[in-house]
Amino acid sequence: MTDRVVELSHVRREYQTGDVPTVALADVSLEVRRGEFVAIVGPSGSGKSTLMNLIGCLDRPSAGTVKIAGNDISTLDDNQLTAVRSKAIGFVFQQFQLLPLTSAVDNVAAPLLYQGLRPREAQKRAAAMLTRLGLGDRLDFDRGRLSGGQQQRVAISRALVTNPDLVLADEPTGALDTSSGAAVMELFKEMNAEGRTIVLITHDLDVAAAAKRRIYIRDGLIERDEVGSMAGAR
Repeated sequence: MTDRVVELSHVRREYQTGDVPTVALADVSLEVRRGEFVAIVGPSGSGKSTLMNLIGCLDRPSAGTVKIAGNDISTLDDNQLTAVRSKAIGFVFQQFQLLPLTSAVDNVAAPLLYQGLRPREAQKRAAAMLTRLGLGDRLDFDRGRLSGGQQQRVAISRALVTNPDLVLADEPTGALDTSSGAAVMELFKEMNAEGRTIVLITHDLDVAAAAKRRIYIRDGLIERDEVGSMAGAR
C-alpha cells in the first residue's frame, strides 16, 4: 500500500472552446500522503474545481500524471476508472446529493450495494456508521425530514462507509448555516484524528483554517503550499 494517496506530476488540463484552447491547469505537481488533512483553496476560476475532478477520477489530464491510491488514471479505461472511484474515494458534495424519497440508511448503504455487498450486511454497516455520526435515531428519515446539517452527516456517512483511501469534500459547508457548518468541520477534524485522509476544496479561508495543510491555487498554478494553523483567519 502506497503512502501517497494523491500524486500529481506536471499536470496540465486544457479544454477546447471552438478553435481556442482554455488552460484550466497549467503545470501542477503535488502529493497528499495517507492521514493528511489538506484544503485546496482558490477563488472562482482558479482551477480548483478542475483539480478536484482530476483527484476524484472524474476527468483525465491533458498532460502529466495523476495517481490516486497508486492507480495512474490516464492508463485506465472508463470501467476501471469507475472502480477506482468506488473503492478509493468517498465524495462529500456541497448539495449533499442524497437520493430522494430514500431513507438515510438506504442512502448510506447504496455504495456498499454497488460494490456487491449483501443487502442485510450493507444495511447493518450503514446503520452503524450513521449511529456513530449521531444519527442513530434518524435511520428511517428521508432527506425531507432532515435538517441541512443532518443531511450533510448522512452524506459524510455515505462517504466513509466504504472505508476509502481518500475523502474528497467539495465546499462541504457551502449549503449550511454557520453553526451547522462549524459542526461539520469539527467532524472532519475528528475523522482526520482517526487517520482518515481528507482533501477539502473551498474558497473560504475560515473553512480552510480547519485543515493542517493548505494549497493555494490561482490561474491554474499552485501559488503556495503551507503547513500549520491559521490563527487569526477571518
